Amino acid sequence: MRKKLVVGNWKMHGSHSANAELLAGILAARPFACEVGVCVPFPYLGEVAAALAGSDVRWGAQDCSQHDQGAYTGEVSAAMLAEFGCRYAIVGHSERRALHGETDAVVAEKAKAVLARGLTPIVCVGETLGQREQGTAQATVKRQLSAVIHALGHCAGEMVVAYE
Repeated sequence: MRKKLVVGNWKMHGSHSANAELLAGILAARPFACEVGVCVPFPYLGEVAAALAGSDVRWGAQDCSQHDQGAYTGEVSAAMLAEFGCRYAIVGHSERRALHGETDAVVAEKAKAVLARGLTPIVCVGETLGQREQGTAQATVKRQLSAVIHALGHCAGEMVVAYE
């Protein structure tokens, strides 16, 4: 059985001083009975990696491009994240799906790109309030998961599923 995992998503929050305080608190709370990680905004990856180096707390990104390189202004590839020592990359977050129109196919390609670079994709699934009220929550989550499982094939067991 896999070890339990708790990952904090910082969303679009943080500052150098707030990050240092939060990371110090996390490090002081060890040892943990589970694996612990933080997924931080891209600009803070370097400082978080330095602060957590040598500890058992892992770090990751809040998103990742499905492309490995190219003319994709503003995108960050899984290869870039791997260079920062990231363990995880969140893909398919409900905010990305809603605000950026990310489809199940795009999420599946992102998960595939993350896994190809040796990181663990944290695949977010979940229904909207409207879907829940219409009684289509289960079908929605099944559709979201099926797309990623199909894309990852026999490696699907390497992903982490986060239900929002």
